[in-house]
Amino acid sequence: MPTRSTETRGPLGLSPSSRVSVAPLPRGSVRFAEDGFFGAWQALNSTTTIPHCIQQLEAAGTIDNFRRLVGESEAAFRGPLFADSDLYKVLEAVAWEIGRTGTSAYDAFADSMIDLIARAQADDGYINTWVQGGMSDQRLTALRWSHELYCLGHLVQAGIAFARATGRRDLLETAIRFVELVDRELGEGGRNDIDGHPEIETALVELWRVTGERRFLTLAERFLNERGHRTVGEDHLGYEYFQDHQPIREVTEATGHAVRQLYLATGAADLVIEQDDDELESALWRIWGSVHHQKMYVTGGLGSRHRDESFGDPYELPNDRAYSETCAAIANFMWNWRLLLRTGESRFADEMERGIYNAIAASTSISGTEFFYANPLQLREGHRSEENAPAERRSWYNCACCPPNLARLVASIDAYAATGDATGTQLHLYGGGTIAVGDATATVRTEYPWNGRVVITLDRPLETELRLRVPSWSTRLTVVVDGAEAHPAIERGYLVLPAGGVTSRIELGFDDEIVTEHPHPHIDASRGTVAIRRGPVVYCLEQADLPDDVRVQDVYLAESATFSPAPPQKGLDSPSILVRGALVRDSSRQPLYSSSPRHPVGQPERELETVGLVPYFRWGNRRQAAMRVWIPTW
Repeated sequence: MPTRSTETRGPLGLSPSSRVSVAPLPRGSVRFAEDGFFGAWQALNSTTTIPHCIQQLEAAGTIDNFRRLVGESEAAFRGPLFADSDLYKVLEAVAWEIGRTGTSAYDAFADSMIDLIARAQADDGYINTWVQGGMSDQRLTALRWSHELYCLGHLVQAGIAFARATGRRDLLETAIRFVELVDRELGEGGRNDIDGHPEIETALVELWRVTGERRFLTLAERFLNERGHRTVGEDHLGYEYFQDHQPIREVTEATGHAVRQLYLATGAADLVIEQDDDELESALWRIWGSVHHQKMYVTGGLGSRHRDESFGDPYELPNDRAYSETCAAIANFMWNWRLLLRTGESRFADEMERGIYNAIAASTSISGTEFFYANPLQLREGHRSEENAPAERRSWYNCACCPPNLARLVASIDAYAATGDATGTQLHLYGGGTIAVGDATATVRTEYPWNGRVVITLDRPLETELRLRVPSWSTRLTVVVDGAEAHPAIERGYLVLPAGGVTSRIELGFDDEIVTEHPHPHIDASRGTVAIRRGPVVYCLEQADLPDDVRVQDVYLAESATFSPAPPQKGLDSPSILVRGALVRDSSRQPLYSSSPRHPVGQPERELETVGLVPYFRWGNRRQAAMRVWIPTW
């Protein structure tokens, strides 16, 4: 078992009996420099995104929903019935940011909101502005759609964040009072009922880790065990939507609402970590294989159907109709983190990396104040915006779950970069900054993900083992230790540098060549196309980088097309890829169906001198425009 501290101050803390291969490091062990990818994103999140979220909570009426419960507002309830969770997630982001930097910029906001929530809480511990505000009279009795326990889960996580990051426990105590009420009504001996939206499960396991009170772990297990017995009741979306069609230990594939499925899997992974459950763990491996081998986009996006924001059939991955909700990518990041801790295997860190550099990063604009809710891999010319799938980023949404979720993840991203065990330290996410490696401090210098070179300098000789992830996308690797070429062993996807094996410097060179990704032959929507990737970053073709007389949908790649790194395209801040060998067919006069599909009517083929591709996560920052990730090859 790894050596760890029960005082770990990140989003996941573990308990003394946790069954893991590696454990999170104490918060502060990793510090990203602001001139690197993650450090710059955290700085933007702190100075811009979190303040923007606070402003939007006021504008959307989310905070007034609490004020009206204590007689400080006469405004009508506004927002969806789960609006409370948006405030809780922003508070969690604030807590992690305070813990990361020690800032006092959010003290007044935190003080006022924590006090307001406590004053709005009923005498028996209940707190939910939708129900208490008179929008429903079914308290904890209409859980299929009420999201009461979903909101409570986020309240618990916000309370834990403040307790860990600042030592402040008043918000946590407010949350515990509500949990105790839920335990009395829905725990052992109570009603067999579950929330239609999983999330409470992972929060309850974390609450057990913080308090050591077994009843919270027992309640989490009860909710997991009750799901799958058609407990939520009939609904037009079906039981699969709620993952209530089959007990989780019998499930063979990912189904239903993507965010619900992934939060449920996250809670199940937490339970597996805390107590032996081979049957549950086997189910998780089946679900993970279904998600990552059959139902995930190349960007790490998840969820292919708009109607119910759900997973589709295996290989049902339409690009222009990809829903790929931001919260689903974030939930998958959190799930893979737990599986990484459980196994120590690099494949889970690989998926965390895929998501963070693509589907998750795409959700936020360069300014940090506009967001995507859905993340398609193709936007057609003339696309009409839908409620949560607009043609351009919006500053907020009526269903505003994604921006606060982004804020809390980015504020704590350093907590996911590295782990430790009894032998040493493991580095999973590469970024410029510093990391504690035993008694040594390692300074990491890199332009990752734009460059595969990583230089790690130690302030003293390595006295413990250091493991460095070899990304699955890298086909070639060079390692130089203290100036000499080295060939360390690779175990579970990590280079193993033993204690005493490094005096001062490690240089890694990962293959960062530009490659073409080919879709699985069962993915009909992408047949005859390729996606372009450099390192972990997926690129796309955007209308803004084409001549005025050329449309995205008329561009395809010749077999002889070549690719080379290039500076950022105009108006962007990230390196681009230059394509030579892009061809154009004017298909404007092509019949809808033709017996000669490869020889359309109209302008003959012509070659563009060069075409610039931009990182997928930066599309839509210059103007509303068509875009595609998968580019036809004929």
